[in-house]
This record gives sequence, C-alpha cells and structure tokens, in this order.
Amino acid sequence: MNWDSAAWAEEHFGGCDLGDVRRTRRLVQTAELAVQNPSASFPTQMQGWEVSKAAYRLFNCKQATFSAIAGGHWQRSREAASGHVLVLCDTTEIDFGVRRRIRGTGPTGNGHGNGFLLHNALLVEAPTLAIIGLGAQVTHTRPHETWTDNSAQKKKRPRESEIWGQTIDLVGRPQKGVQYTDVGDRAADNYEFFLHLLFNRHGWVLRAKARNRKVFDTNGEKVTLACALETLEYKGGYELAIREGKNSPARTADLEVFAGAIELPPPRHKSAFVKEHAPERLCMNVVWVRENNPPKNATKIEWILYTSHPVKTLNQCWKVLEYYEARWIIEEYHKSLKTGCRVEQRQLRTAHALMAATACLSVVAVALLQLKTHAKTDPERKAKEVVPLLWLQMLKAVNQRATAADKITVYEFYRQIAKLGGFLGRKSDGEPGWITIWRGWEQLRLLVRGAQLLATQQKRPPRSG
Repeated sequence: MNWDSAAWAEEHFGGCDLGDVRRTRRLVQTAELAVQNPSASFPTQMQGWEVSKAAYRLFNCKQATFSAIAGGHWQRSREAASGHVLVLCDTTEIDFGVRRRIRGTGPTGNGHGNGFLLHNALLVEAPTLAIIGLGAQVTHTRPHETWTDNSAQKKKRPRESEIWGQTIDLVGRPQKGVQYTDVGDRAADNYEFFLHLLFNRHGWVLRAKARNRKVFDTNGEKVTLACALETLEYKGGYELAIREGKNSPARTADLEVFAGAIELPPPRHKSAFVKEHAPERLCMNVVWVRENNPPKNATKIEWILYTSHPVKTLNQCWKVLEYYEARWIIEEYHKSLKTGCRVEQRQLRTAHALMAATACLSVVAVALLQLKTHAKTDPERKAKEVVPLLWLQMLKAVNQRATAADKITVYEFYRQIAKLGGFLGRKSDGEPGWITIWRGWEQLRLLVRGAQLLATQQKRPPRSG
C-alpha cells in the first residue's frame, strides 16, 4: 500500500460520486486525516472543530451512502485481482451499545444491543495471502418489531442470510485470468448461497453447519450428511500441534482425512431465486478431517468442508484445508475495524451517518491490515519499502538497540511498534495482538507528529525585531 496518506486517500476515494465534487474532496480529506491516526476520535483526527463539523455534515448527507463511499475501493480491488484469489466472507455486528439512542439502528446480539450487521467480502491472493482489498460489502439492520406470522408466512419473509448472496452478486464474476474461491464458516452453509456462487462462477470452500441435513452420498442414496461421511474415501493422515486453549491442553493431534463427492437436493421451501436457478441436485465435493483418540478433557477436532475443488488426492485435500485456514484474515480485518479504527466508539446520532463513517473507516481498516499482515506474508521485506523512513527513524531514536532505520524488516518494525504499546517480546510471548499494537501505534504517531512540528518550526524564518 502507499503510505503517502494524501495519495492513498485520493486513490481510494477520489473517484466517488457523492453528487457534488466538493463532497468528494471533503471525503478525500477526511479519509486522509483518518488514516493518519485511525484509532482517535473524529475531533482528534480532524484537528479542529471546523474540519470536524464538515466531516459530520458529509456523513449526514443523504448522498453519502455506504456504497457511494466504499464502492470505489471495491471496484479498485476487483480490478487489481489477478490469478487465484480467495474471497473471505463473514458477517460482523457493529454494536454501539445498549445505552445510546440512535435513529435508524436495529437490535444486535441477543436483542439488547444497538447497531447493524456488516457483511464483508475480503479479496486475498491465494498463493501469498497478501491483502488486495474489499470486493464488496452489504449492511443489514434487523427490525425492532416482533413478528406474529405463522410458519408459512415466515418462509416468505426476507431472511438475514440473504446478505451472503447479495454480497457475492456485488463482487460479480471474475475478470479474465482470475479465479475466485469463496471461503466461509458455518453461516455460509446455505443452498441459496451455493447457487449465487455458481451463478457468479465462483469456487468455494465452506464449512458445513448441520450433520443431519439430507444429501445424496457416493452411492446415490439419500441419507444424512453424518451417514454420508462414513462412505467417504480415506486419503491419509497427519499430525497437528495444538496450542493450549481455554478448555483444552496443548497436544499433538492425530488427524485423518476423508474425501469424496456428494449431492445436495434443493430445499423444500424455495425462494424465487432458488426456483429460477436451482438444478435437481447440486454436485460438490466434501473433505472430512477428524481427530483420532482425543484426550478426555479436550474438544475433538473435526472439520467438514464443502468444496468445488478436486479432492482425489491427499495433496488436493491439503489445498482445500489451506484455503479454509486463511479464514483468520477476515477475523483480523474485523479486529482492525473495531480495535484499530474504533468504529463502534463513533459518536454520531443516526444510522445513516454511522454507516457512512463505517464505510470510510472500513477502507482505512484494510490499509492497517495490509501493513500488519506484511509481517506474516513478507516478514523479511525492508520496512522502508512499506512505511515512511521518518517512522523508522523515530523507532530507532526511542530504542537505540533497535535495528537501523534503513535495515529493519517489516517483521521487526511491527514488533518494535508493539513494544511501544507494552509488548515485552519474550520468547514465550508469541506474536503481539491488536491492543498492544494500537497502543504502540498511538505512541509512534505522537512521536512522528512532534518531529514534523519541530521540523516545520525550524524552517520558519525568525521574526524581525
């Protein structure tokens, strides 16, 4: 990414159509100031009341919709995609708390929260896991009213799960030379979503939700998924080191891999989209990974993955598992948005304004995630190729034992930032989390801002007596 914040903001927001070129210029300025200090409040980011008031007016403007603000970034990301691309899909709740009264929001969580749902499709290069950007996003606000429909009427109501298919329709079909593979958790196990993937020519690796759903097994018999798994072919086994968890000790798990073909029948109650596009049976493969003889006090490891990819060999199954394991990146994105950009702490008074602000900050969160994931995807790259040299010089000034600014790697850079936030960096500490990173980030921004102000002051000519 380009850490010239002005160039970055122009690149991602300069082409937005908000009905007036002045609004677009204001959006570019707002994004530029936000990416410079992403976790700060809007008044702190905007560096003054006049600029803050202009940003608030922008977010409250009816033309400043979510898609109008973020759509340019989506288009740019899709055009930048090449080769094999993972489309990581997931929904997160943007919850502003139970105490705030915000016009236009809906219930979240168990019904006592206040906010909206945000469904994201994050594009990631399959070979390297480098972040490309967001391919599309959809927001959904749950209704407050209590439904009194009977079961037949409930089937005809719009369903929350439809946002999965709506997002894929926005991503659309891949351009020439690009292959999409959508990756999702159990919430993606939806017949209609599979049809949206087929219609848009996407592949998939999706985790199964229900073992009792009806499928056709390898012998053509209609059985439950649990029974169909027992007919799959054994492909091989491997050992996996498991870290200590909340309810499970550290151990080496003995895993077996099974795979084969299944067919999904259409649901009994069909939406209009399913009626139009559903075949008699939906053919796909499934990979089943299970743990042999887990300890009594440990949760047994089991993954059931639907996929459009071939699974004839263990190596092909390995590829499917690798694609699913990349799901951690979308979780990191949500942390970047909520912890790095503090989107849920924004003090705006309407759902429209909060969605507009979220659209802007969601693109900022991509920039932060790109920088953070460099430490995993390209750890030995020189940090000066990714961030301004002044940042590295300030880190060196704070810690004389740190690597020289022109030699420090991306991996070392991120650990040095985390140390500013309280990370100790001992061998047993693992990798720093978002909270310590953002504490360090805030410290670094203050240091850089101070150095820039001092340099500006020194360049000014002395006042004549």
